[in-house]
Amino acid sequence: MSKDAPIRPSFRQLQYFVAVADHGTFGGAARALAVSQPSLSKLLAAMELELGVTVFERSSRALKLTSAGEQLLPRARYILQEVREFRAVARGAHGLFGDKLTIGVLPSIGAYFMPLANRSLHFLYPKLRLAIQEGSTVQLLEMLKNGRLDAVVGTPTNDPDIESQVLFAETLYACAAPDDPLSAELGPVQLSALSDKPLLSLSSDFRLTAIVERLAEEAGTYVSREYQGASLDAVRQMAVMGAGVAILPSLYAFAEAVRDPEFVVRRIEHPNAFHEIALHWRRSSPLKTDCLELAKHLIDVKKEIRAKRTTAFQ
Repeated sequence: MSKDAPIRPSFRQLQYFVAVADHGTFGGAARALAVSQPSLSKLLAAMELELGVTVFERSSRALKLTSAGEQLLPRARYILQEVREFRAVARGAHGLFGDKLTIGVLPSIGAYFMPLANRSLHFLYPKLRLAIQEGSTVQLLEMLKNGRLDAVVGTPTNDPDIESQVLFAETLYACAAPDDPLSAELGPVQLSALSDKPLLSLSSDFRLTAIVERLAEEAGTYVSREYQGASLDAVRQMAVMGAGVAILPSLYAFAEAVRDPEFVVRRIEHPNAFHEIALHWRRSSPLKTDCLELAKHLIDVKKEIRAKRTTAFQ
C-alpha cells in the first residue's frame, strides 16, 4: 500500500456504519447525517468491499446487521468515541468540552432545566454547543457506555463503568383531579392521605417509578399498571381525569404550576419523597475535569431555579 493511501475504513465510513445501525434505515441515517442516501450507501458499500465482509443484510422489508456487522459495531463505536474524546481534549484549552457536548437527559430535565442551563453555559462558554438526547436513565447510560453520549443527567447508578456527581434532589409532588379533596387544599400532603387512590407514574423504564412504588407501599396503596404515562404531561392528564394521583418531580410541578394557576400540586411530606439527580460520565473518559466543572454549573442553575420559587413551593 502506498504511504499516501488513505486509512481504511475511514472515520466517515465508521460514522455512517454506526448511524445506519442506530437508525435501522439508510434514509434515516442519511437525514440525521445531512448527507444524500446514495452517497451514504456508496461509501458503506466501498467499506464492505475493502473489508471483504458484508455488515448489513439488505432486503425490501428490513435492514439488519450480519454476524460480522454485529461483531464490528461495538468496535466502530469505540473508535468513534476515542476520536471524539481525542478531539475534545485537544480543544480543551479553548473552553469546556472544546466546542460540543452531547448530553443525555431525563425528559423533565430536558424541558424544564436545560433551557436555563444552556443559556448559562453559553454565556460562560460562547463556543460550546449542546446536543441533547432525552430518554430514561437506563437508555441514556447504555448510550453513554457505547460512546453515543459524552455525559448523562439522570438518576444515580451503581454501574462500575460510570463515574457520577450528585447534582440535586427533586422533591416529589402530588396532583389529583380538580374535584378531588386533595385539590381543595394547598401546602404539604401526608403520605397517608394518598392511601385510598392508585398512584400514577411513568413506565417502568424510568427509575422515578421505582421511587413511586416504594412510596405506594408505605402508603398502603399501589402504582396503577393500567395508566402508565409515556411523559409527565400524560401522567398529569390521567390524574386530572380521575384515574389516580400523579406523582411528579418538582422541576415539572413548579414550572407547570407557574404556567397554569389552576394546576394544583402539593408537596409530599415524607423523607423518601424525592428524586435524586446526578451527572454521569464514563470512568475511562479523559473529560472528567470538564464533567466536574459542568456539574458545578448545573448545581448553580438549580440554585437559581430554587431561588425563584414562591413560598408555597419551598
